[in-house]
Amino acid sequence: MSYRIDPRLPLTGEVRRILAEEIGKALVQLDAAHDRPEQALHKCRKRLKNVRALLRLVRSGDETFCGTENQCYRQVAALLAGPREATALVETIDRLAASFSEQSAGGGLDAVRDTLVARQHELHGRAGLGAVIAAAIAACEEGISRIDTLALPDQPEQAADVLAEGARITLRRARKALDKAGSRGEADDFHDLRKAAKTHGMHLSLLGRLWPTPIKARRKAVDELGEKLGELHDVFVLRTLLDADDRPLGSPQETRLLSKLLKRSEKSLKKTCLAAAADLFGDSPRRSTRKLARKVRDDLAAAPREDASAPGAAG
Repeated sequence: MSYRIDPRLPLTGEVRRILAEEIGKALVQLDAAHDRPEQALHKCRKRLKNVRALLRLVRSGDETFCGTENQCYRQVAALLAGPREATALVETIDRLAASFSEQSAGGGLDAVRDTLVARQHELHGRAGLGAVIAAAIAACEEGISRIDTLALPDQPEQAADVLAEGARITLRRARKALDKAGSRGEADDFHDLRKAAKTHGMHLSLLGRLWPTPIKARRKAVDELGEKLGELHDVFVLRTLLDADDRPLGSPQETRLLSKLLKRSEKSLKKTCLAAAADLFGDSPRRSTRKLARKVRDDLAAAPREDASAPGAAG
């Protein structure tokens, strides 16, 4: 089975299947997080992002279910955000050291890195992490029990409208965030752009061959943009910590080089991200999804419909 909607099968059954698979995989990672929290929590959050992207794609088909479940998994992801962010900040220091090797050769980032590593170990090792994992497991198990209440339109034309609308809304969010990031350049604008780009990339996977143009190159470009926007997000987080009144990253002397490198990295990443996002999301969302709606409708109508109750069928 895969993270892809099969047009030969009823939409409701396919979405139920993918939800069950992704939440089930998230539960596996949560169970593993007791022993290896750093890697397992990161993988779990990726599964939850897949779940939320799917819910956004089909939300217009069942507003109540998708809205409620999206909020549920948003809260679960927030529970797990602290430990993952601590790891990401250490990785950001290492990227800066690699990108500006000459400037950091004297160990000017070492003190800050040691502080962040200690913070990372504290978050991963604290007693409360077990309670956080337990709460996340309980929420995901309850979510699985509610999957059967989802009801989407299964007629090809109606299902096509649902999928096209979900894709259009995400492209609209991306375009709006791009415009704001280009004009204002605030951290929140780039964060919104990152979320929309990530969701769009997941929608490309879900729609598979239903997307009207070859998606391999587009998916690669979206993934690369998402990575760069993630790096920029971590730079913004470090800048915020750097400017905090209690100076959690160290004294002005210890953070002088970090401050300089963050400014240079931020400027470069903003330029790269805006150019890549303009290529991907510069067109009108309605124009971009008009062909999608037509192709999805045609492909769903033409696909041989399998009996969802037959042996081996999904749903």
